[in-house]
Amino acid sequence: MKIVAIIDPQFGTTPDIESAVAGGQAEFRILRPGHGPVSPLELRGVDAILNCRSRHKLPGSLIDALDDRVQIIAQAGVGYNHIDIAACARRNIPVCNTPDYGTTEVADHAIGLMLALVRGIPTYNGRLASDAAAWATAGLPLPPIRRLGGQVFGVIGLGRIGLATALRAKAFGLDVRFFDPYLPPGAELALGFKRYAELGDLLAVTDILTLHCPLTEETDRLIRAETLAQMKPNGILINTSRGGVVDLDAVADALTSGHLCAAGLDVLPVEPPDRNHPLLAAWMAGDRALEGRLVITPHAAFYTPQSLDDMRRLSMTAVWQYLTEGRLRSCVNLDLLAANAAATGADRRLHAG
Repeated sequence: MKIVAIIDPQFGTTPDIESAVAGGQAEFRILRPGHGPVSPLELRGVDAILNCRSRHKLPGSLIDALDDRVQIIAQAGVGYNHIDIAACARRNIPVCNTPDYGTTEVADHAIGLMLALVRGIPTYNGRLASDAAAWATAGLPLPPIRRLGGQVFGVIGLGRIGLATALRAKAFGLDVRFFDPYLPPGAELALGFKRYAELGDLLAVTDILTLHCPLTEETDRLIRAETLAQMKPNGILINTSRGGVVDLDAVADALTSGHLCAAGLDVLPVEPPDRNHPLLAAWMAGDRALEGRLVITPHAAFYTPQSLDDMRRLSMTAVWQYLTEGRLRSCVNLDLLAANAAATGADRRLHAG
C-alpha cells in the first residue's frame, strides 16, 4: 500500500476525499506542524508528499534529506515558490501544483475588492455602525468612488484566473486591457482585449490594475516604486496573486503621496502580516488618511467550501495518477527533470497527463 504524507491538511480529522481518490488503497500520514518546519524523519518511508499550505516551505535541505522512496510532491494550491523545485529535480522528484481549483472564487474576489473600493462599501458600513448620523452624505465623496463604465481595467497575467477576472470586468462595462508576455501571438484577437507588449505602456493608461501572475524571479516585486510611478495617477491596485509580487513599502509611499488612490490586497509579502509595518499599523489604527482607500483580506480569495473540496481532490489526483499510472498532472519542474535525466541518465517516468 502506498503511503502519502499530508502536511497541515485543510480538513478536520479524516482524509475522506483523498482516500476516495485512491479507492481506499492508500495509507495517510497526517502531519500538523502548525507554523513550524517538517523534519525529514517525519517523512521517512512515504511514497508521496502532499503539502497543503504555502507557509510550509520545502527547501533544498529538506529535499536532499528525503529517502529514495519519495516519488512525487504535490502542492494543494497554485503557488509553488516555497518548494525548491530544482532540488526536487536533482532527486528526480516531480512537483505538481493545483492550478485548476478556485478560479471563479479568486476572480470573484478580485472584482469584489474592486467594488468594495469604488463603491465605498466597507467605509459606509463602518461609519454607520459607529455613528447613526453617518446616514447623511456630508462625508462624501471618498477618493476611490467612481463610475466603472469606461475605466481602463489592466490585467497582468491572462491565465485561467486573469481571464476569468477580465470577463467579469467586461460585464461591468470596463475597458479591459492586458499584459502577458507568455500568451501566444494572436491570443488577443480571440479574446477581444487590447494587448500591450510593454508593461509600462499598460500602466500608463490603467485606472484599475489587477495582478494574476505567479511569484517568480521575474515577478518578484514587479509592482514597486518604479512601476507604480508609471501608473496613471489616481489608480487602484488589486492583488489576489502572491504577496511578493508587490513591494508593500512602495504601495505605502504611493498611497501617502496620493499617486495611488487605493489598494485591495488579499495577499501580503509576509503572512501572517507584520503588524509593525507602517502601512499595516496605520490601517489597523484606523488612520483617516487610509479610510476607504485600503481593503485587506486574509489570503482568502480562493476559499469556498466547494473550492476547498476541489483542491483536495485534484491535488490527490495528481499524486495518485503518478503513483499508479506514471502520469504527471500540472508538473511545474518537468523541464528540470528532463534536463537532469539527460545529464545523469536517470530513468524517471515523465509522462505529462
